[in-house]
Amino acid sequence: MEYSSDFKKNFATAYLAEEYERLEKEAVDARASAGADAELMQMAGEDDARIKTRQAAILAEIEQILEKDKEEVAKPISVVMELRAGAGGDEAGIFAHDLKEMYQKYAEQRGWKARSIDDLTLEIAGKDAYDALRYETGVHRVQRVPLTEKSGRIHTSTASIAVLPIRAKSKIDINPTDIEMEFSRSGGAGGQNVNKVETAVRLIHKPTGIDVRSSSERSQLANREKAMQILVAKLDFLHEEEEAKKHAAERKAQIGTADRSEKIRTYNYLQDRVTDHRLKESWHNLPKIMEGGIDDIIEALAAAAKGGGIGAASDEE
Repeated sequence: MEYSSDFKKNFATAYLAEEYERLEKEAVDARASAGADAELMQMAGEDDARIKTRQAAILAEIEQILEKDKEEVAKPISVVMELRAGAGGDEAGIFAHDLKEMYQKYAEQRGWKARSIDDLTLEIAGKDAYDALRYETGVHRVQRVPLTEKSGRIHTSTASIAVLPIRAKSKIDINPTDIEMEFSRSGGAGGQNVNKVETAVRLIHKPTGIDVRSSSERSQLANREKAMQILVAKLDFLHEEEEAKKHAAERKAQIGTADRSEKIRTYNYLQDRVTDHRLKESWHNLPKIMEGGIDDIIEALAAAAKGGGIGAASDEE
C-alpha cells in the first residue's frame, strides 16, 4: 500500500497520515544535516531505516482502518422482508400476513425496530438482523383447515419471501431516466391528514419492470428515499438470483439460493409441526413459533451455514 495525502481527509486516518509525513520530514532533515560527514551519514542511514519501518507499520494500520470502513459500508443497516401471497387464494393472503406478524414479533423479542413499509413489506433494523433473517428467502407452505372451511378439509397454501439487505451505500448505479415515479395518498384510518396528501410513492424501474411502493413515511421525500433504497436492494436481489441460477449445479452444498421460487419450509397445523426442508429438521409448538418463537430455527440455519452449508431444499416434508 502506498501513501496518499487523501489519508489526511479521513478523520479515522488523519492522525496517522500526519505522523507519516512528520517522519518523512525527519528523514529528509537528517540527510540534509549529515552533508558529507561520514559518521553523520551513517547515523542518518540508521534513522532512515528506523523511520521506514515505522512508516510501513503506519501504512499497515491505515489499510486496516480503511478495510474496516469498507466492511461497515457493505454491512446492511437494515433488512426489508417482502412477502407475497402464492397459491391458495384468500388463505394464501392470510398466511402471508401471519408470517409478517411472526417476523415482526420475532424482531421485537430481539430488541430490533420493526415497521411496515407497505401492506406486505416489513423493514427490520437492528444489529445482525440481516444475518439472522437472510435464509428466510423462499417459498413457505402452510397446511391447515381455514376458518371458512365448513367441511374440515385441509388446505395447502403458500407465500414467498424475499429478504433484501439495505446498505448504507448501494452496490449498483441506477440511471435516473430508467425510473418512473407515481404519487398517491397513503393508507390509514379515514379522516387522517395522511390520507389528504399524496405522500405515498411508487417507483417503477422500466428496464426490469420492478416496482416498489412506500407509504410508511410522513413526507413524500422520505417515502421516495425509502422506496429508492428498496428498489436498489431488489435489483441486487434480482442479480443474485440470476447468478445463483447460472451456477445451479454448484448449489447442492449451499444453505440457500436467494431464489424466492425454492420451497424451504412447511407449517403443518394438524401435526403441530414446522419442517425446514433444507435442514430436514422439524420443530413443534406451532402457536409459539407463529408468535415469533423462531429462535431455534434461525440458530439451526446459522449453525448449518457456518458449518459449510447443507443440502438443497427437498419437496418432501
